[in-house]
Amino acid sequence: SRAIKTNQDLLPETPWTHIFYNDFWGTLLTHSGSHKSYRPLCTLSFRINHAVGGMDPWGYHLVNVLLHAAVTGLFTNFSRILFGDGYWTLIAGLLFASHPIHTEAVAGIVGRADIGACLFFLLSLMCYVKHCSTRGSSQSTWGWILGAGLCAGCSMLWKEQGVTVLAISAVYDIFVFHHLKMCQIVPALYKRKNLTLLFSIGLLTSWGTAMLGVRLYWMGNKPPSFSNSDNPAADSDSFLTRTLTFFYLPTKNLWLLLCPDTLSFDWSMDAVPLLKAVSDWRNLHTVAFYAGLLLLAYFSLKGSGNERECNRKTVMNGKQNANGHSCHSEMEYKTLEVKSSFSSEEENGIKKHEVQKLQLPSTENIVILSLSLLIVPFVPATNLFFYVGFVIAERVLYVPSMGFCLLVTVGVRALYVKAQKRFLKNLVFCSTAALIVFYGLKTVVRNGDWQNEEMLYRSGIKVNPAKAWGNLGNVLKSQSKISEAESAYRNALYYRSNMADMLYNL
Repeated sequence: SRAIKTNQDLLPETPWTHIFYNDFWGTLLTHSGSHKSYRPLCTLSFRINHAVGGMDPWGYHLVNVLLHAAVTGLFTNFSRILFGDGYWTLIAGLLFASHPIHTEAVAGIVGRADIGACLFFLLSLMCYVKHCSTRGSSQSTWGWILGAGLCAGCSMLWKEQGVTVLAISAVYDIFVFHHLKMCQIVPALYKRKNLTLLFSIGLLTSWGTAMLGVRLYWMGNKPPSFSNSDNPAADSDSFLTRTLTFFYLPTKNLWLLLCPDTLSFDWSMDAVPLLKAVSDWRNLHTVAFYAGLLLLAYFSLKGSGNERECNRKTVMNGKQNANGHSCHSEMEYKTLEVKSSFSSEEENGIKKHEVQKLQLPSTENIVILSLSLLIVPFVPATNLFFYVGFVIAERVLYVPSMGFCLLVTVGVRALYVKAQKRFLKNLVFCSTAALIVFYGLKTVVRNGDWQNEEMLYRSGIKVNPAKAWGNLGNVLKSQSKISEAESAYRNALYYRSNMADMLYNL
């Protein structure tokens, strides 16, 4: 309602330049009541929808689905850089296309901000990948990094988290393109022949800092303020409660990516009870989550000389080469790639940095990039730097889910390659196919919840009963179902007795 139906910025009589001064809901950015959600490109897309089809929702939904299809295509294309042509790239694309966590972003029109940001996020990343592959060989390489910067800016103008693509680009350059380990980064940057790498990283850092500075200035140098019900942990007086709860919330978000069985349109109020003591058993989830994350990051960054990394043909179709060798040793792999990434000398008429294109990234480097894609775009929603106006928002996981899909794919690939028996290989492959099918079926079922307001609010009763019953009461009241509306309002007050609007409506 606020983003489209009552948003004056969508009306033809309103100057289109207003979208650059107002927030996502049509409120002046400097106004004390503004949520500071500066997403002018998303608002502009709504305005175009409104100009073409008015308030007919069909056109709005069509654009969302087309954007999701475009993002899926770009993500699959990016996965090809990591996994090559074949099954694994297809699996990564299908996982992303079918994941139920995307339902809110695609079926909910307001979620277009996340889809649009992800579209330009990937365009920026692909431009930077092209910049890396052409660096030192042509004059057009700086055109690609300019395109990466412009697309990053557009991504941020769709939604704030889009700026994080610059950090992901730096991770790609260091760990995937140059195949560096953690201990090699500083020595590599000091080498004179790696000045182009240093210059590229410097440009990314400068552009990101400039965009964040302009963004902060444009919204009046003040963070938004939210009510207690939007983010109860942020309003808690106890430092222990805030800390334990904020550390736990990423664990809950990861569980939604792993097992999206219970989804809700709203996770505010007491949908996720606060962790008020160290003895709360949910802290075990927090410890397990961060321990697993740190171990995965540690072993990926450290690398192992005893690991064996499969070559392109094995990664593509799981078969051995014609000569019977299916894997390169990690040491051979590292030696070949370090030479190709740090030298542009010609050998047999082919530049060595072009030879690098024939090699796929190691499993460790893909894991590092996947973890970055999972964590970095999610950081703005963690309350680490500023408080946000929600506890959990499924649409916020649209961009981080790319990292999750890559992690699942690289894990499945590792299991498939290490399996010795054909039965085990088939079991891994069939299990992955079943996961994709179940994700798809859950997405179909979840889309049914988004058919209309009444079905959506009923689906959220078990997660957020106070908010769901209250909204359902408003819907029933508008349908003149007075007795049912009264019952819904009383149910809402049973779970949260201090809701003034529910008392007023009742």
